[in-house]
Amino acid sequence: MVSFLHAGGEEAAVEMVSLTRVFTLAESLGAVESLIEHPARMTHASAAGSPLAVEPNLVRLSVGLELVDDLLADLDQALDR
Repeated sequence: MVSFLHAGGEEAAVEMVSLTRVFTLAESLGAVESLIEHPARMTHASAAGSPLAVEPNLVRLSVGLELVDDLLADLDQALDR
């Protein structure tokens, strides 16, 4: 499991999550395939405005069994747009 704050802000994080090809968008992370989510608009949306809220530019990855070079290339192409 890896989390990071996208330097481009919330909209850039949402766009990046939608552009991955190897990572699959999912709310439930933790499987053999690589998954990605934008918690502020997915799993933690109901916590917005509360002390439990997450950063709006937070991206979470659950890294699966794919080749590391494929995963890195997927993230690179999504971040470059």
